[in-house]
Amino acid sequence: IVGAAKAEGIEMLSYVTIYKLISKDRQQGGELYKHLRNSGKKYKKKYGSSDKRGQIPDKVPIEQRPKEVDLKQRIGDFEVDLIIGKNHKGAQLTIVDRATSFTLIQTLKTKRASEVSKAIITALMPYKSIVKTITNDNGKEFANHKEVAKKLEAYVYFCNPYASYERGLNEYTNKLIRQFYPKHMELNNIKQKQNLKIMKLLNKRPRKKLNYKTPEHLFFTKFEKLALAS
Repeated sequence: IVGAAKAEGIEMLSYVTIYKLISKDRQQGGELYKHLRNSGKKYKKKYGSSDKRGQIPDKVPIEQRPKEVDLKQRIGDFEVDLIIGKNHKGAQLTIVDRATSFTLIQTLKTKRASEVSKAIITALMPYKSIVKTITNDNGKEFANHKEVAKKLEAYVYFCNPYASYERGLNEYTNKLIRQFYPKHMELNNIKQKQNLKIMKLLNKRPRKKLNYKTPEHLFFTKFEKLALAS
């Protein structure tokens, strides 16, 4: 808030004052604190764990992904994952562009590979001309990666088992989405219009890492430049 206001030339309280106001509001029974981003949970690496979710044929490991993707300078390199509802009831597909944090959320009817691949294609098809790579985890729901690669004319890569940090931006984005879909919530009755509202909030939010620009502004600025150049 403070950084975005400064970038826009708007007079604003200090971040310390804002946190004090949130703390005071909480002490008085308010709920502003529930909108804070960081849940404070720490990542625990599962040493010695093996992937028990089955083998996916012909998957390409992340080690073969172009080093250019690591730079996060070009748009079109996406990370993909699912967030699962309570008691495994329902799931939502989440997609984020590595360079701009531009986020897409697609509702799923099931977690079957055929349904997931269809959702990925549906979500990214409007941006097919700039889709270069897609990186996901080893879940069997991504078994139809060849169909995704063919339809979007892109390359699909798989992270190492239990290495969620290799999709760090996607993991962070999922935490933001969990503010709207907490883990104690079933997700089998979510309508796509609900996802569209969340996408709008996330993509129009100024980000410190983006010099207080919004994901939407950066993504479409780059998208339009590429469209004009082609």
